[in-house]
Amino acid sequence: MTIVFTNGCFDVLHAGHVRLLQYAKSFGDELIVGINSDASVRMLKGDHRPIIFCDDRVAMLEALRCVDRVYVFDEATPENLICELRPDVLVKGPEARHAEIPGARYVLDRGGKVIVPDWPVTISTSQILERIRGETT
Repeated sequence: MTIVFTNGCFDVLHAGHVRLLQYAKSFGDELIVGINSDASVRMLKGDHRPIIFCDDRVAMLEALRCVDRVYVFDEATPENLICELRPDVLVKGPEARHAEIPGARYVLDRGGKVIVPDWPVTISTSQILERIRGETT
């Protein structure tokens, strides 16, 4: 059984998230999604976030056919969770293309794969929030 892991805040679930989750699932038998706790989202995004609280974010992710399990983590990164779950494949969104990916070295050292799609980022939670506030069209 091939276990795939991806993670994020998933604060305002949108089509970009769903595309990434479906893509991630295509690399294995089981997709595990790690999501930042409310405190972790605040630490990363500021006091105005999250918009959607953790229990609701978990419920929405669990309702997607492509998602098999969801774990909440309190740290800024899911590195400890990745080491605990030992996935075979780590998938991150295209915004991580030129960034250091937490947990990547662990997965690669175990003979696994790290995958980052090369499609453009066309939607983000920040863009959605800017549109709601009337800052962009």
